[in-house]
Amino acid sequence: MTEKLKPTLGTLHLWGIAVGLVISGEYFGWSYGWGVAGTLGFLVTTLFIAIMYTCFIFSFTELTTAIPQAGGPFAYSRRAFGDVGGLIAGIATLIEFVFAPPAIAMAIGAYLNVQFPALNPKYVAVVAYVIFMGLNILGVSLAATFELLVTVLAVGELLVFMGVVAPGFSLSHFTAHGWAGSDVFSGAAVSSMFAAIPFAIWFFLAIEGAAMAAEEAKDPRRTIPRAYISGILTLVILAMGVMLLAGGAGDWRTLSDINDPLPQAMKMVVGEHSNWMHMLVWIGLFGLIASFHGIILGYSRQFFALARAGYLPPSLAKLSRFKTPHRATLAGGVIGIIAIFSDGISLQGMSLTAAMITMAVFGAIVMYIMSMLSLFRLRRTAPDLPRAFLAPGYPLVPAIALGGSVICLVAMLWFNPQIGALFIAFMVAGYLYFLTTRARRNAIAREAAAVGE
Repeated sequence: MTEKLKPTLGTLHLWGIAVGLVISGEYFGWSYGWGVAGTLGFLVTTLFIAIMYTCFIFSFTELTTAIPQAGGPFAYSRRAFGDVGGLIAGIATLIEFVFAPPAIAMAIGAYLNVQFPALNPKYVAVVAYVIFMGLNILGVSLAATFELLVTVLAVGELLVFMGVVAPGFSLSHFTAHGWAGSDVFSGAAVSSMFAAIPFAIWFFLAIEGAAMAAEEAKDPRRTIPRAYISGILTLVILAMGVMLLAGGAGDWRTLSDINDPLPQAMKMVVGEHSNWMHMLVWIGLFGLIASFHGIILGYSRQFFALARAGYLPPSLAKLSRFKTPHRATLAGGVIGIIAIFSDGISLQGMSLTAAMITMAVFGAIVMYIMSMLSLFRLRRTAPDLPRAFLAPGYPLVPAIALGGSVICLVAMLWFNPQIGALFIAFMVAGYLYFLTTRARRNAIAREAAAVGE
């Protein structure tokens, strides 16, 4: 019998998942973009990416409400382009959601290391995996309620950060050395803006992951649009506020290659021993935990959906007595922990965190392209598909999202050839495994047809 997930999530839970998946991107990761493009160059890149994501979410919501299944983009692309299309979107999404958590786990370790210098960030990261995999296994309702709580705290903390550092904001600090070249029109400045794309995407990466909980949503055709639209607006406002105010707090160059830019930016304004400073370090962990916990939920559902459809070993589609995909949860954790301890491998001179961010972004961009292509194709091939939400401004808005995603992919392959080659190797490995599972997929399809699914 095909395993089914239980619908228990409402609008507020889904908003918490959508925002929580992403909100760690406001706490760390993005500041690596300053080191590449400068504050002004990175601001231009971020505005471009914010427009792309807004158009993407307004378009993606149509797919999520029309096909509310746990596989998310895998389900849409499979419906539009068959098994191979589903494979491309599914493996790309899996890469995104498996490589983002170890980067976040390392940042959790870095934040705690500020308070307890004797702590090894890697061991903290492993403990974080153990705790939050366990919480996800205990039940989706419990996991989503926890996600909502820490997301609200994380949003509140970012607002507190902006309020505390705002009096120390200096436009001259933000604009000093703002371009990677001599000015905005120099070749170096333009090139650096494209090179900084992965770190601008990190501001918004994984918001689409709420689609993977669609099968567990109550009335998904009503609750998902509300969650997604309010979620993307929340994230755009927070991203711009955090970046501008942190960059104006002092010499931003000291923040451009670290995993805890917000505590260090606040230190410039209020001093190292301020109570505000200690509060940010502690409560700032909620932002990282929200994303870490939420993405574990996301990758487990992606493993589950691919395994249920026969693309991965069927054992990963088994559910625990709590009706959660526990084996899928553990599988992603094992990969993440291996990644944490692989920092002896050098990729393009990047830090381990930056390399994992870039790998996750490769997966996301390919998935965005496949999702938008699926939207256009399903409009033609499945005009009668129930669509509770229609992409506004069709076909222009989804075309902007698609065009922006293609530009991002080309730029990332150009500036990150080693990580791009590794990403392609993962995709090829997934395809080779796919070729060996045809009989299993056919058997699953026959079973589904027999029970009328």
